[in-house]
Amino acid sequence: MSPSLPPSDPDSLPPAHQDSLPPARPTYLGPNQYGKAENRVVRITRDGATHHVKDLNVSIALSGDMDEVHYSGSNANVLTTDAMKNTVYAFAKEYGIASAEQFGMHLARHFVSSQESIRRARIRIEEYTWERITEQHSFVRKGQETRTTEISYDGETWQVISGLTGLVVMNSTDSEFWGFAKDKYTTLPETQDRILATEVNARWRFGRPGDDGADPAPDWDSRYAEVRRLLLEAFAGTYSLSLQQTLYTMGTRVIEGVPEIDEVRLSLPNKHHFLVDLAPFDLKNDNEVYFAADRPYGLIEGTVLRDGAQARIPITD
Repeated sequence: MSPSLPPSDPDSLPPAHQDSLPPARPTYLGPNQYGKAENRVVRITRDGATHHVKDLNVSIALSGDMDEVHYSGSNANVLTTDAMKNTVYAFAKEYGIASAEQFGMHLARHFVSSQESIRRARIRIEEYTWERITEQHSFVRKGQETRTTEISYDGETWQVISGLTGLVVMNSTDSEFWGFAKDKYTTLPETQDRILATEVNARWRFGRPGDDGADPAPDWDSRYAEVRRLLLEAFAGTYSLSLQQTLYTMGTRVIEGVPEIDEVRLSLPNKHHFLVDLAPFDLKNDNEVYFAADRPYGLIEGTVLRDGAQARIPITD
């Protein structure tokens, strides 16, 4: 949307419009959005004595005709963030939560279609998973990854980016690191056998989200499980000469395995494990005892694309 600029010659406009103009200034409003962040909603679905849990953290960001509220403070086009919060809870009751993606798409469509001033909605959702302790209604929170999704909608075009964060993995062997560039500050020794550990933070973009179109919507939950499986299998099955090589293999496996996905972006912090020097104790460390360093750490990031696709997942956010 083009910025709304105060005119250089207000007298050239009809008198009825002159009083409403913001004063001439050497600035103009750029991209902006507003919304309600981190709305925690837990939806319990009762199937007789058996219960199902969906635990979401929903963040809403809306943009559109918001120039006037910034220039003059008029709230005529502003849907309150309190109303956004209430919509999350009302929709959870009225429509349920089949999946994070479907719930986010429902919210995005609602805000864009029901508010004339809203041109684009972005819904970000984190989903926290619970495992059953008993067959019916007792659960324990999983301590592994957090599932994520981000839905953007402008009234015509959908973009669905799903993902996960905090999936910690480790290969205790089958990883080397040598032949790297060296300068006078290089102290890291080359190795043909090392621990490779990382925390997988991944996002993947669906080329065909399947809403309001000819293509059916993906089965979001099964696609998430499949991507997670492919990421883990690629990590475990790759003899790694670098974490970059492992990243590319993981992304490629997802692209090849899930036809609806056109782009995968991975951020892999290298969780370094350094051999401890046991010589002062007259002990030989034969790749057995390591110091796990939490910081500083190498951070390897990259995008893998289906042939012909364009990168749309932001590198930084």
